[in-house]
Amino acid sequence: MIGWLGRFESYAYALLRIVAGLLFIFHGLQKVFGMYGVPVMPTMSLPWIGGVIELVGGGLIMVGLFAGIAAFIASGEMAYAYFTAHQPKGTWPVENGGELAALYAFIFLFIATRGSGIWSIDWLRGQGRRGRR
Repeated sequence: MIGWLGRFESYAYALLRIVAGLLFIFHGLQKVFGMYGVPVMPTMSLPWIGGVIELVGGGLIMVGLFAGIAAFIASGEMAYAYFTAHQPKGTWPVENGGELAALYAFIFLFIATRGSGIWSIDWLRGQGRRGRR
């Protein structure tokens, strides 16, 4: 990156991965355990399975363990959620309430292409050092 902030790019990416993973965990906690004002979803229903993906995937993304694979799966889940639950309600995400699903889908797609990066378990294991530092 050009400019004075470029030297902080790897740290900003790590923070993006950690915060996105943490926030994703909260969605899983809602669906699987009924936390934060949402009822528990029926076990083995699509929303419950989505919650498990959000819990496990969000945790893996946050700590940076197999984050690329977890993010790819999470991105697919969010794309599926957008097109099945949100898009039928309206054309644009601002109309159908799908902004968060769309944003998660693209953030996780970016993480899937980039991997765990610094401040991650993969980095400590020597697996996150490919590409940029």
